[in-house]
Formats: sequence, structure tokens, C-alpha cells
Amino acid sequence: MPARSRLSLADVETGALVRIGTIQGGWGLVGRLCSMGLVPGTEVKVVGGRRGGPVIVGLRGCRIAIGCGMASKVLVEPTEESDRTAPKPE
Repeated sequence: MPARSRLSLADVETGALVRIGTIQGGWGLVGRLCSMGLVPGTEVKVVGGRRGGPVIVGLRGCRIAIGCGMASKVLVEPTEESDRTAPKPE
């Protein structure tokens, strides 16, 4: 089975369903994201955002906005249900 490609959450197209893989950051960033429910293994749907701006994700019936810098440190992989994880056009 081929390895799945990992993108950052900031590069995912709106409407895509992805699974959080790893968070590349210090304990402060990891703790903050985990307190919001963004933990490895969680499936989230990208519901909004623009290149360079905040990314809005939906999970467990809530919407959460995180800054582009934080979103760029969250590596995700596509789920079976979504094939729309191509990078956003610049």
C-alpha cells in the first residue's frame, strides 16, 4: 500500500474531510490545539478559509478558527470519503 501524502491543514481545499496526523510544534502549540479537540487521529472538515488567513474547521458539531501559522503546523491526510485535499490555488 503506498504511503499517504501529508499536507498541512493550511493547504487543504475548503470542503475536504481530512484526518489529523501530527502536529509539528512545541508543547504550547500542541496543548492549545489539543484543548480545542484537534488531536491526532481526529477527522475534521475544512469549512472555510483563505490562503494566508484563518482556517475554519468543523468537528463534533462545532466550528473552530485557527490562524494560518498554526494550521501550517498541523499535518493531515485525506480520508477515504474525501478526495478534495488538493492544495488551494494561489
